[in-house]
Amino acid sequence: MTPTHRAFGQMSGQNAVRDFVDADGELALLRALIEATSRDPAVEPLAAAAARMIIDTTGADVCFVHVLDDGDRSLTLAGATPPFDREVGQVRLPLGGGISGWVASHREPVVITEDKESDPRYLPITALTSPGFTSMASVPMETDPGGLVGELSVYTFARRQFTPRDVELLRVIGRLIAGALHQARLHRQLVARQRAHENFVEQVIEAQETERRHLAGDIHDGISQRLITLAYRLDAAARAMHDDVDEASEQLGAARELVGLTLEEARAAISGLRPPVLDDLGLAGGLASLARSIPQLDLEVQLADSRLAEHVELALYRIAQECLQNVVKHARASVARLSFVVHDDTAILEIVDDGIGFNATEHASGDPQTRGYGLLSMTERAELVGGRLAIRSRPGSGTAVTASVPLQPPILGALID
Repeated sequence: MTPTHRAFGQMSGQNAVRDFVDADGELALLRALIEATSRDPAVEPLAAAAARMIIDTTGADVCFVHVLDDGDRSLTLAGATPPFDREVGQVRLPLGGGISGWVASHREPVVITEDKESDPRYLPITALTSPGFTSMASVPMETDPGGLVGELSVYTFARRQFTPRDVELLRVIGRLIAGALHQARLHRQLVARQRAHENFVEQVIEAQETERRHLAGDIHDGISQRLITLAYRLDAAARAMHDDVDEASEQLGAARELVGLTLEEARAAISGLRPPVLDDLGLAGGLASLARSIPQLDLEVQLADSRLAEHVELALYRIAQECLQNVVKHARASVARLSFVVHDDTAILEIVDDGIGFNATEHASGDPQTRGYGLLSMTERAELVGGRLAIRSRPGSGTAVTASVPLQPPILGALID
């Protein structure tokens, strides 16, 4: 028999145990909670208000409200009564960890009358530990549209045997605020996504402007200057035609050389906008050409001859280009592997090197200053076409960069000729 079952078994024979609140107090509490849920759409204010109301009405000493994180893998303390309110947002529990995590993952209440430390599910949390706590009751917070939302628990310093009516009241409270918390989570996610979208649009515009400035600079400093010099050469050749044939021939030869160099720079500028190799050979051919242009690496290549939508091919090509440049500049690698496959309607580009690696956890924080423009640019390119970028690395163990892009059936085209 688990501690939960023992606790409920003890309660059934304790008719003298006092319930949390009488009917009038219960009704007043539920009314106050309903009002609070309609007043503030944010998670933390709502959780804090609920915790205070529960303590004020029930006579318990402390209340904790844990809310499921957006990834549905852990619980975060979203509301607490003093003195633990200062820990809100700081305490996190893995789903299933500790009594609160067990209640949330199993979606069953737990009541412990005393000696909670002896419960096998107990997990000490320094920030929330008080030697005076004796009894506790914990219930899951669930809502029909959102499923599990979190966990609610109350503690008392004096020994207390919580009645089934107490537990049912806590479950009703949990269900009541769970709906509002679920909506608050959705609102928070929507705001975060909107901000991320706005930031992304700003970054894309900034990147476009940067590329345009670079292209304008290349045209001004390279192509324009060469065309001016070409004009001088042709003028000199024209003047020398009647007086010095050898001089005219030399000027024309130099002009011809300038024409060749100017064409090369013009092609490079065009390639900066969209590599012509993608139009001619597709992504596989473009990646093969890119690999041949990097003699510094012993590069193993494995490429599928699958044609994708133009914007997907361009995004994956640019990711490979940026990633290989990073390998050459920073990884100190001697061997690398470039692969492109299409599996289960997903295009997968992967680049693995044997370089010095780095701490991928620190570089995944989302801060452009710590991730570097290269990693941020690759991530954004993948997200722009509906994909994601995964980076696996640690110091001394090389780096693996994987871009995965889900494909709709019409995107897959004919094989490369």
